[in-house]
Amino acid sequence: MCHCEICGASADIHHIIHKHEGGFDFDLNYKYLCPLHHRGKSGPHHCLNTDIQYKLELQRELYNILPNIYYTPKELLGILKIRSGSLRRLLKNLILHKEGYLNNDIIKALMGGKIYTNATVV
Repeated sequence: MCHCEICGASADIHHIIHKHEGGFDFDLNYKYLCPLHHRGKSGPHHCLNTDIQYKLELQRELYNILPNIYYTPKELLGILKIRSGSLRRLLKNLILHKEGYLNNDIIKALMGGKIYTNATVV
């Protein structure tokens, strides 16, 4: 059983970057939230500030775990703990350089094609 990251109650999985936004199934894209903190008035489904805050947290964490400029698919499998099918979908539209895939391109793709900056989307 999962527990809410905010209050500790029983929780559901919330996709920070939703599937319809281009999100992927991997652990960093999950936030465990109880019904109140998930779908309540201040939850990410009803409060844009909360939604953006969670997206910024995810993006910061992605930059922390992907500090190098280039990554190979094998490295990404290990770092992101993402399924190989999801990784293929992630990388299919990215440019493969001689050294690997650019970290900024990878992060932007994981963020649903957007980069977030303190309440604005680039």
